[in-house]
Amino acid sequence: MSRVRVTTGARIHVGFLNLSLAHDRLYGGIGLGLDRPRTVVTASPADSIECDHPVARGYVSRAVARLDVPGAAVTIDAALPRHAGLGSGTQLAGAVLTAVGRAHGMEPDVRALAPALGRGGRSGVGIATFEAGGFVIDAGHPTEQFTPDRPADGAWAVPRVAVRRDLPETWRFLVVIPDTERGRSGDTEEESIRSVVERAAPGTADQVAGAVTRRLLPAVAAGAHKRFGAAIRSIDRLNGTWYADEQGGVYRPPAGQIVAALDDHQACHGVGQSSWGPCVYAVTHADRVDSARAAGHAALDDAGVTGTVLVTTARNRGAGVEPAGHLG
Repeated sequence: MSRVRVTTGARIHVGFLNLSLAHDRLYGGIGLGLDRPRTVVTASPADSIECDHPVARGYVSRAVARLDVPGAAVTIDAALPRHAGLGSGTQLAGAVLTAVGRAHGMEPDVRALAPALGRGGRSGVGIATFEAGGFVIDAGHPTEQFTPDRPADGAWAVPRVAVRRDLPETWRFLVVIPDTERGRSGDTEEESIRSVVERAAPGTADQVAGAVTRRLLPAVAAGAHKRFGAAIRSIDRLNGTWYADEQGGVYRPPAGQIVAALDDHQACHGVGQSSWGPCVYAVTHADRVDSARAAGHAALDDAGVTGTVLVTTARNRGAGVEPAGHLG
């Protein structure tokens, strides 16, 4: 019997390949794993469920039931900010499932069990980055499967990875998290996505596809961070046009003000809003870290809000699992 610690990073969600019902496949997430901020979960075997974290406790209960184990003592040592656009729910669910399983000598298949935890219903980016990190595009879902509503939890499979590449170690990502209203989740998110999908312009998906194939993928292959950033910016903005009526603009306030400020800074390439925000990100380089960080703080000042600013690398590996001591 042993204690294990699972560590996973955040993820940026740039957008989707398609939100229009006029095309054969719906969604198709585009994103990448970040090394920081992180979620860290420690678990050990137990005869019942022991977890003080209100959100994680639900995942522990599901994990115990799915893995058919008596229980687990789970501690959340670090957690991503909730509903900020960094994938907190999926990373926490994956880390809890992995920690509980490993504590009992099992190696649970996170991808297979994610739907039972209510994760991976639209985008597969969070699960893919939990598994292996890197830059990811998933294959989406057949459109008819998600029309008009998302299937019940467990009635889908997480979208398969269509593209996965390591990102260069010299690339950096500026992350700005304003202290403001959190992004949408739960029933509110469901209603918003349903509204967006029902009226999404199919031509926008064609523009996104062009940017991905002619700009984004070649930039990743060449390791060209400025070209990568420019492509990401275009894709993020195109996705924002789908969401404009739901979030009050191409970017939700105050993310739009932060994006505008960073757009004008020479250290930042490819500024965007991750998921529903309020997190804003920018692509930069190892030799521009200080300048990019200062730009992030200045952007918060321009928007008249406080917040967190960090610069991190991409995470080109999946969740880490290590012993956290042994029980006698």
